[in-house]
Amino acid sequence: MKFPPALLDEIRARLPVSDVVGRRVRLKRQGREFAGLSPFNPEKTPSFFVNDQKGFYHCFSSGKHGDIFRFLMETEGLSFPEAVERLAQDAGVSLPKPDQREVVRERHRASLADVVEMAAQFFQDTFRLNQGAPARAYAERRGLRAETLKEFRVGYAPAERDALKRHLVGKGVDEPSMLDAGLVIKPDDGRPSYDRFRNRLIIPIHDERGRVVAFGGRAIAAEDQPKYLNSPETELFHKGLMLFNAHRARAAAHESGQVVVVEGYLDAIAVYQAGIKSVVATLGTAFTEDQIQRLWRYAAEPVVCFDGDRAGIRAAHRAVDRILPQLKSGFSFNFCFLPDGKDPDEIVALGGREAFLAEIQRAVPLAEVLWERETTGATIDTPERKAALEKRLEDLTSEIKDARVQKGYRLRYRLRLSNLFWQSERAERGAPTRAPGAAAPALQADGELAGIERIVLGLSIEYPDIFEGAADRMLDLDFGIEPHELFKRELTRIATEFEDRSPSTFYRGIDQRFYFLMKEIHGEDVVDPDGRVVTGRGHRLRERFPILKFHPPEDYVVRCLWHFLDRIELKAMERHLDQEVTNVGPDADETVETRILELSREVVRRREEYAHREQELAEEAKLIRAAFGGPEKGAAPVFAPPQGVRR
Repeated sequence: MKFPPALLDEIRARLPVSDVVGRRVRLKRQGREFAGLSPFNPEKTPSFFVNDQKGFYHCFSSGKHGDIFRFLMETEGLSFPEAVERLAQDAGVSLPKPDQREVVRERHRASLADVVEMAAQFFQDTFRLNQGAPARAYAERRGLRAETLKEFRVGYAPAERDALKRHLVGKGVDEPSMLDAGLVIKPDDGRPSYDRFRNRLIIPIHDERGRVVAFGGRAIAAEDQPKYLNSPETELFHKGLMLFNAHRARAAAHESGQVVVVEGYLDAIAVYQAGIKSVVATLGTAFTEDQIQRLWRYAAEPVVCFDGDRAGIRAAHRAVDRILPQLKSGFSFNFCFLPDGKDPDEIVALGGREAFLAEIQRAVPLAEVLWERETTGATIDTPERKAALEKRLEDLTSEIKDARVQKGYRLRYRLRLSNLFWQSERAERGAPTRAPGAAAPALQADGELAGIERIVLGLSIEYPDIFEGAADRMLDLDFGIEPHELFKRELTRIATEFEDRSPSTFYRGIDQRFYFLMKEIHGEDVVDPDGRVVTGRGHRLRERFPILKFHPPEDYVVRCLWHFLDRIELKAMERHLDQEVTNVGPDADETVETRILELSREVVRRREEYAHREQELAEEAKLIRAAFGGPEKGAAPVFAPPQGVRR
């Protein structure tokens, strides 16, 4: 439904931003504005401001900005129409009445919702009766507890031909309504209609408002096919628009910052029962644009679980093709491939919540899935074949509509292709891809600085779009480790000097030490003798910066990167101060002493700022880990210092 601008303005005029925000954030007046702690990021110093005169809020820690409608959408996961309806009611503003045709359709939908609710109650009641014994036995075998069965309103459709139909007739429901609700089937040969669901465990499917709109039925008898049967498309139920369990998962996803997507509703129920509330399931359809956008309302980077077999990988590849054009700054997907063809239900049954969360932590970004799909098994032994691989990746990257994201993918794959071609050529010549002394120097020289510099460089490889935003500052900084300076210089050349050139034309011109260093700084795939990947690409970076295992939001990674750059700059200032003090001679005048004193004060101030910001980032990291079942007690350091190195 479209809302007239004048209506939205009236709601804004009646509801000050501070009133709406103040229900969730404790605000204190500061001059003409209000200030409070960010509702989007944990912090101890307020960076969230509300201005009633201008009608907006702004969060400096997350960069989020908007009006009262946007605030409800950001904090509660509401759609825009839902936010308007909620705030119109609060403001006492009447929404415009839809046209008469829409009124008729809405009445019809409401009546269908009543019919579907009657069916849900019938299935639920039947589940508890003697005739529901087969369904109860099946639910017990699946490990579903009594409270879970009640929460999800699990039911049973009797094996009779028209048990539900007779029940609804007794409630005064006519056959056309049953047909419109998808509850019965009318044969073309004129025979009487019959129940769609028979001898099946019934799982109600809710819309985001919590109304039952459809059903999923799991066959109990082995001979009954199909194994899973959903309601057909109706006025209430549109498979491509909906996600199973969305009405329960929405709040949990906004609280944790993460949502997990599984393929089946019984998988979703098992994961939910294990304590992971922010889980949804698709309903037997490939990802649609509407589902992608809906998932992004819940979390910036949903994790999608697929079986690790061929069918699961094919499904993931189809999902990648659907998602790729929709990618936008700050929003993507991660993919989790479960081992040995197991589904989430089996993982939970065998190892509980911890086992499933451990698999989720091994999820890989969409960009990685696309790269593996296009390069695994690719033959690149001639210039033409190298060019063909480049063109495939270039064509796929061009499908991304967001210019910034497209540029980031292009840089990522340019870097990867350069490394791939270099490794392939050396292998053809029989040259080793590992050289004595090629790795970066030992950390003992300056453990903290070396560790931070390697994180910065590793993040530049993992997040090339973030690197582009920080490249100018990185070039201005003096990295304390000489090979790191070399790596930074060559990485910048790939990103800028060779931007308009094909990797197959420039990879030989890169200092070969760059490729050796990449293994140490980022980490290539580690494979077993059978060619299976046992440790994924980027493992070196994740060892030094463990929060990446929990898929933090990109804006958090950006803040960490700039935090680490601050530390490198502070380290250079400390070295400069030490040098100034060392050079002070007996004839030093007052000007020299003043300069040293001012520099010393600035170093102390920067140290305090750095320590405060590190604590804030560590607290936020604790919440990110908790969303994936990681340790919640204490605020771990932002990066893992090398063993034996004191912070």
